[in-house]
This record gives sequence, structure tokens and C-alpha cells, in this order.
Amino acid sequence: MTEEITSSRLEGTKLIIETSEGEQSYDSRFLVAALLVHIARFGGGIDAQESAEMIQLIEQHFSLESSESLELITRAMSELVDKPTLPTLLIDLGRTLTDGEKEDIALMGLKVIGADGRRDVEEIEELNRAMEAIDISPENIHRAFDRYFSESMPGE
Repeated sequence: MTEEITSSRLEGTKLIIETSEGEQSYDSRFLVAALLVHIARFGGGIDAQESAEMIQLIEQHFSLESSESLELITRAMSELVDKPTLPTLLIDLGRTLTDGEKEDIALMGLKVIGADGRRDVEEIEELNRAMEAIDISPENIHRAFDRYFSESMPGE
């Protein structure tokens, strides 16, 4: 069921929206999950390797239990479908993150893209668009790529 968002506002590092169902809030955890889901879907759907990678990344990054990480990803999938205008509002939340947080998100996006053994150009381009939308600097994106390649190809 699609819910129309009637209003939204930022309160510190939380996005608050109002729908006919009431008020809901979203934080950086949700933003990361939504971004990873968006990028994984862009490659033609989310496969088992990408799902497992997203769960593990969110679990590690936010020190969550696997079940909490899965619940967060499942909520992100549902909310993105139910509230088609939510991604645009999440951009404002993304802009409140520190450079370090944005770099970590870019690295996580790269890991999700590479989880299935392929690095599709379309997925990389979508990651770049998402990073540009939340104002991540080219230097931070470059550092995220450096970190990704140093972790995924040690010794090369």
C-alpha cells in the first residue's frame, strides 16, 4: 500500500515524516540500509550474496545482531516501496552525515556491488549518483575505492 508523505522535517540527525498513518522517524541506520537496498536493486534485483553482504555490513558497522540488521534491511525494502518519495527526503538526511560516515557508506555500497562477483558499470554509476546526491566529495569517494580495492585485493 502506497503511503503519501504529507510533510517532512529534519530534527538533528533524524528525518521525521508524516503520513495519514502518523509520524515516523528515520536515522542514519535506516539511510544506510535504504541506500544499500537501492544500489543492490539497481543491478536487476537483490541476489543471495548481496543480501548476505548487506546484512553483514550493517551488522558490523552499527554493532547490531544479525536479526536486527535483517529487520532494518527488510524495513528499508518495504518503506522504499510503500513511500516512493522517501528516497528524495532521505537525501537531506544523508547531507547531515560526516565525511567519514559518507566514505564508509560509499565503501559499503562498493562491497554490495561486488558481492555477486561482478562490478556492473550501471551499479557503479548508480552508487556515484547516490553519493553525489548526499554531497560526498570526490576525494571521499576516491578513498572509499582505495579502501575497497586494498581490502578485496590484498597484496596486489
